[in-house]
Amino acid sequence: MQKILLSIEGMSCSACSNGLEKYLNRQIGIKKATVNLVMATASIEYDDNIKITDLERFIKQAGFKSLGIAKLDEFDAKSSKLPFLIYGFLAILLMYISMSHMFHLPIITILNMENYPINYSICLVILTIPFLIYGFDIIKSGIKNLIHKMPNMDTLVGIGVLSSFLYSLFSVFQVLLGYTEYTHNLYFESTAFVIYFIKLGRFIDKNSKDKTKDAIKKLVTITPKMAKIKTEDGYREITIDEVKKGDILCAFAGDKIAVDGKIIDGEAHLDEAFITGESKPVKKGINDSVIAGSINYDNLIFYKAERIGKDSTISEVVKLVVEATNTKAPISLLADRISNYFVPIIIILAIITLIFSLLFGASFPMSLTRFVTVLVVACPCALGLATPLAIVVSEGVCAKNGVLVKKSETLELSSKIDTIVFDKTGTLTNGNLTIAKIFNYSKNSDSELLSLLGSLEYSSTHPIARGIINYIEEHNIEFDKNIKAETLVGLGIKGIIKKTDYYVGNAKILKEFNINNKYINDEKKLANDGNSIVYIVKNKNIIGLIGVKDTIKKTSKDTIDSLKRLNIDVIMLTGDNNDTALKIGKELGIENIISDVVPKEKADVIKSLKEKDKRVMMVGDGINDAPSLTLADIGVSLTGATDIASSSADVILMNDNLLKIVDFLYIGKRTLINIKQNLFWAFFYNICMLPLAMGLFVNLGFEINPMIACISMILSSLFVIFNALRLKRLKLKSV
Repeated sequence: MQKILLSIEGMSCSACSNGLEKYLNRQIGIKKATVNLVMATASIEYDDNIKITDLERFIKQAGFKSLGIAKLDEFDAKSSKLPFLIYGFLAILLMYISMSHMFHLPIITILNMENYPINYSICLVILTIPFLIYGFDIIKSGIKNLIHKMPNMDTLVGIGVLSSFLYSLFSVFQVLLGYTEYTHNLYFESTAFVIYFIKLGRFIDKNSKDKTKDAIKKLVTITPKMAKIKTEDGYREITIDEVKKGDILCAFAGDKIAVDGKIIDGEAHLDEAFITGESKPVKKGINDSVIAGSINYDNLIFYKAERIGKDSTISEVVKLVVEATNTKAPISLLADRISNYFVPIIIILAIITLIFSLLFGASFPMSLTRFVTVLVVACPCALGLATPLAIVVSEGVCAKNGVLVKKSETLELSSKIDTIVFDKTGTLTNGNLTIAKIFNYSKNSDSELLSLLGSLEYSSTHPIARGIINYIEEHNIEFDKNIKAETLVGLGIKGIIKKTDYYVGNAKILKEFNINNKYINDEKKLANDGNSIVYIVKNKNIIGLIGVKDTIKKTSKDTIDSLKRLNIDVIMLTGDNNDTALKIGKELGIENIISDVVPKEKADVIKSLKEKDKRVMMVGDGINDAPSLTLADIGVSLTGATDIASSSADVILMNDNLLKIVDFLYIGKRTLINIKQNLFWAFFYNICMLPLAMGLFVNLGFEINPMIACISMILSSLFVIFNALRLKRLKLKSV
C-alpha cells in the first residue's frame, strides 16, 4: 500500500472535488482518495501495482489535470491582473456597443443597430469570441464532467454561456438573411460577462483562499535558506541543500538555526515560538536539541546537523497540517451529499424555468435569459468552501499556537468532549523527577546502591528512570551502562548483574513476585510527602527504597479550573501509588483519581468510560499511554517536537503548556460554529436567489439577469471566505 499527495488543477467548486473524489474511489487499485478543494490536492492510497502515471491518467479522465506530487514548501504564485484589465476593457466596450441606445448614450455611427444591423451584429460576435477562448477551460471542463456524469459548476456555466452564444449566433444569421428585427435578440454581452465575472470571481477567490494558508506558508518560510559552517579559514555560508547529516554548523546571536540538530558547544537562549507556541526564549546548552528556524538570541553556539530536508521538524509539521486538511470532518459529508445532487437539480430547474417561461407567454430570448441566470446564480461555490476553508484556517491557527491536529474530524469531535483523562507524571507534573530520599537497607553505601540502580535503569525511557539517571550523573556516580534490563509493563524492570536477579519498580512488583514488604511505613512517609516510590530488590529481598519527587506544572491548576468551568469531568489516571496521586490531585483540585494502574488497565478505564457514552479525551506522554491515547475519542500527546512522526495521538502539544488543551477545545467549538454559519448562508443565498432567477417574482418587479447572478455568486463566496478568516482572530487563553 502506498500513499501520495498530488496537486490538482481545474477544480472550481465542491461538485468538482466531490466528482473527482468519487471517480478516483471507483478505480480498481485505489483504496481511498480524498480531494481537498481549498488546497487543490488529492490524497490517494493505492496498491503497489498502480503507478503514478495511472493515477494522473484517472485524474485526466475525470476532467482535471495533475500537476505532480504536491510540494509542501511551494505555493502558487499570485495570478496576473493584466488579463482582467484587458478583458474588462473588452467587456465594457461590448456592453457599450450593445446597450448604449438603452441609456441614451452617444452611439458609434457605423455600429448603430438600426442603420447598420450587420456591422452591429458582426462586431458583437468578434468581441465575444475572445471571451469564449478565455473561458474555454470552463466550457471544456463542464462538457467533460457532464460526459463523465459528474456535472459541476463548470457544467452549469458552460451550458449557460453556450446556450446564450449559440442562440445569439442564430440571430446573427437571421440578420444576415435580412431579418433585422433579430438584432434585439442578441445576448452576446451575457456570454461575455458571465465568463468574465466567473474568471474574476475565481481570481478573487484564489487570492482570498490563499490567505487561509498563511499559517502554513509562514511555517514553510521560517527556515533560512543559508547555513554557517566553520572552516579552517573562519566561517562561510552554504545553502541548506549543501548541508549534510553530521555537519557541524554554527549560529551567532541573531541567526536562525538552519537545520534540526544537537548543540555540541556553547549555550544560548532560543526563540521557538513559531513551532511550540511558547513565547519565552528557551535556554539551550550542550546535548540539547535545536529546531530549524528558531532564533538565537545571545551567544555563539555550534550544533551538529541531525535532521535535514523532509526529516526536519518543520517539514513534519507542515506535512501533518496539510494532511489534516485533506481529511474530512463529519459535518462536511452533509455538504458533499448535497453537492452530489445539487448540480443535476439546478440543470433540471433551469430547463423547467425555460419551458414554463415559454408556456406562460415570455419570449424565447427572455426565457433563455432566465435559463442562463438560473444556471449561473446557483453555482455551488459557497457551499463547497463552507467546510474546507474553516478547517484550513483552524488547522493553521492551531499549528501557529503549538497544537498539531492530525485529522480535521478531531476539530469537530472536540466540541463534544465531556470527559478528559490526564496521566500524571510528565503530563500534569513536569516529569523532571529527582531523587528526594533514599532508604538504604543493604550493606552497601548509598553511592554503591545508586550505582547498582543506575545500571538497571539506564536503558529505560520512563520519566522516573530518566530522573534517577540524571540525579546519579549529576552526583558523578559511575555505573555500568551495558546491563540488559527487561521491562515489566506497569511494574518496573528486571535485570541480571553477576548472575544475581534484581528488580526495580513500584509496590506492585512486590506483589507480583510475592516479596515480603517490611518497609511499608517508610513507603507511606515518602508517599505522604508526594514522592513516587521505587523499590530495589535483590534475590527477592528489598535492599533499598527510593523516593522520587516531581513538581506540578505551572499551567496544570489553571487548566483544570478552566475545564471545570466548561463542565468537563476531569480524571487523573496514573500508575503511581494512591497516596502520591491523592496529594497531587488535592493540589490541582481533581476529585476523581484512579491510581496504581498499568497501561492495560488505563486502556480498560478509557473503554469503560466510552461504554457509559462518555466522549473521552486522553492526555498523556504518547509512549507509555499509547494504548489509552489510541482508544480515546481524542488522544492528546505531549510528545514534543522531536517525536512528531512517532506519536500515536490525534493531537500533539508542542510544549508543556496544558492551557493549549483549553485553546484546542475553544478552536474546535468556534470552527464548528463557523462551518454551520457558512453552510447556513450558502443555503440561504440559493434559497433567496433561485426564485428571483427563475422569474417567480417578475410581477412584483423583482428579476435578475446573468450579470447580476454572477456578481451575487461572487459575493456569496466572498462572504464565506471572510467569515472563515475570522477564525484567525480568535483570542486564546494560553497566549
